[in-house]
Amino acid sequence: MTQEQTLSIIKPDAVSQNIVGSIYHCIEKAGLRIIAAKRMQLTQQLAAKFYSIHQDKSFFSELITFISSGPIMVQVLEGKNAVTAYRTLMGTTDPKQAAIGTIRARFGTSIDQNTVHGSDSVETAQEEIKFFFSICEIIS
Repeated sequence: MTQEQTLSIIKPDAVSQNIVGSIYHCIEKAGLRIIAAKRMQLTQQLAAKFYSIHQDKSFFSELITFISSGPIMVQVLEGKNAVTAYRTLMGTTDPKQAAIGTIRARFGTSIDQNTVHGSDSVETAQEEIKFFFSICEIIS
């Protein structure tokens, strides 16, 4: 098992429901450490840059509108196989299909408002972390 870092975003739907602490509890209970965190609101331009990999998909415009609709919490998680561990903890994109006990099954309300984002690979995590955090903001 490898010590890794991954990016986590708690989306506007979860922030507006005031369940950030509950999600943090799930993360920490799963053995992941939060080593950097900040609250921010993305502009549509920054959101489009962050999610540029999806720019040709039909849901891109709705995604950008949603993720920039309110404050988000962005954090760097660290732990053994953190990318896979966090993706398992999140559950599938559609909360209705997500395994019982996952973050999305517990807190998500729809495929669009599914509470969290997580990096899909170690390489993606490195790029996503650099997008939001400078090296001095990450305390391992």
